[in-house]
Parts: sequence; C-alpha cells; structure tokens
Amino acid sequence: MTLQLSLAIGPYDRNQAIIDGRARIDGVNPVVMPLSPEEMFFRAMRHEAFDVCELSLSSYVLRTARGDCPYIGVPVFLSRAFRHSSIIVRSDSGIRKPADLVGKRVGTPEWQLTANVWTRAFLEEDFGVHARQIHWFRGGLEEPGRVEKVKLALAPDIVVEDIGPGDTLREMLDKGAIDAFMGPRAPTSFQPGNPALRWLFDDPTAEALAFHERTGIFPIMHLLGVRKELAAAHPWLPVALQKAFTLSRDMALDALADTSATKVTLPFVEEQLRRAHEFMGQDFWRYGLDGNQDALTYFLRHHHAQGLSQRQVALDELFHPATLESYRI
Repeated sequence: MTLQLSLAIGPYDRNQAIIDGRARIDGVNPVVMPLSPEEMFFRAMRHEAFDVCELSLSSYVLRTARGDCPYIGVPVFLSRAFRHSSIIVRSDSGIRKPADLVGKRVGTPEWQLTANVWTRAFLEEDFGVHARQIHWFRGGLEEPGRVEKVKLALAPDIVVEDIGPGDTLREMLDKGAIDAFMGPRAPTSFQPGNPALRWLFDDPTAEALAFHERTGIFPIMHLLGVRKELAAAHPWLPVALQKAFTLSRDMALDALADTSATKVTLPFVEEQLRRAHEFMGQDFWRYGLDGNQDALTYFLRHHHAQGLSQRQVALDELFHPATLESYRI
C-alpha cells in the first residue's frame, strides 16, 4: 500500500525533482507543498501540520533537547549558507567592524533562528562580541506582530525587547530607531541604490571563505523531518526519504554543471561553480552524517551556550538510526 503523505519543502533546485515527481520516494505518494521557510517552520512547530517537512535546525534542536519534538530528523540538509552577509548596519551608525556592535541597538525577527545562532557564534568565537553586549529588538521584519515560534528561556543578561505592536524592524532601521539588523532575510530597503544601509563586512564572501578555511564548516540551516509516529509505524520511510532527496540533489547538481545553457538566471555560474569545487571540493552540499559532524557539533555547542537548548544535544539524537548506515555491494 502506498502512503499518501503531506510534504512541505522549499522550492529550491535541489528539491525540484521531488516537487515535479522525477525523484520518486519509494512507497510514498506525496502531497507536495512548496512553501517559504517562515510558513513551513511556523506551521510545523506551532501546529505540527505536516507528515514530512523541512525544519529549522535551531527549532528542531531546541525541541529535541526539551523532549517534545514531534519529528525525527533525516540527514538531508536542504538549506546551507554562510551568514556573514546577514548583518546589515546603518551607514551613520558608527559600526565599521564587529567590535562596534557592542552597546548598539540591533533588530532581529526571532532570537532562535538558525541563521542567528550561526551569526552570534562566529561573532563571539572569531571577533569576541557576545550577545549580552548588544541591546536586541525583536519583531516582524516587514509585517508587525511576528512572534517566536517556540518558547525561550534566555539568560537574564541577554536583553531582548519586543518592538511595538504596529512597528516593523525595516521601518525602525530606515528611521534610525535601531542601528543594525541581523537575520536570514534582508529588509526590502537594503538595495544597492540605498546608501543609508550597508553590510557589516565590506566583503562578506571573503569573511565566509576565511571562516571555512579555519573551520572546514559550511553552515547547515535546515534539515528534513518526519513525524515520529510515522517513522515508528513505517521504519523504511526515513531511508526512502533520504534516498529520494539525495537523488533530487544530484539531479540539480548535474544540471548546474551543464553550462551549455545555464539553469539559473545569474551570470558567472560556471566560474562560481569551479571556485566552489576548488575551495570546498566536489561534494560541497553533502547529505548524511558523514562529513557533517564538525558543522553539527559546532552548532550544538553554540546553541546550548546561547541558552536555546536546555542541555547540549548529542549527535546521535538528531537522526533516525536507519539513516546513518547503508548497504554496500
């Protein structure tokens, strides 16, 4: 009997073959919903709305540590990104380097966002700037009323102030009510023609490459999750998902490498892909635990140190055990 399961994932190239059906999930007839991260994560964590879904790594670790996560992870890392471009500052704020963030007013849409965990981690570890040294303002970026998806219990020396019910962080940044913004999605006012806003780092790519050279880490943002009761009732399901999503990723990478006619609407694709291979190797977007231990261990350590997970989660808690080994011929 084929399972009909709801499947919420982002509409990325690496997921496209799942969405259009070219990469089949063994034993599953998926009802695929391509959604934005904000909608997926809110519905998954507030209402447990999907059978299989893309998950925020931070929210997943937080609830795993708490013991109430409805999902078990599959080591399919659907989003990865260096986050040195996620800090945007006002040009008149006096902020020219990370140390200048001390004492400043910085807006963020949610404290527990995975991108923010990574950003706070490298600010502290590489530049000596701790979250307690910044005055944080939390709320909607473009729309008022955004809330944290999961309940937090932060240290008393971390000051996070909710913005007004009718305010947005974009408007506050534009007016100078905050000095900077941190988050995975840039404000709509952050445009090349707007001299009032700039990246904290003049060359975020150079900073990211230096981070990778020091650590070997390509930060993980999202993973795949399946309802625990479904994985228990159908123990073949996590591996079937891993197999199909890996195939879908491989199909996307094959298409990206075919530069007779580039598959993305962006110049310099061939040059950027060659640079990525030279610097990060051929398997730079790796699924599975193997090769991702360092990135996950780094994240778990900082997630706990930042007060998000009440205990440090172990690697072997994150994923369904069947996904951590494979057959050989």
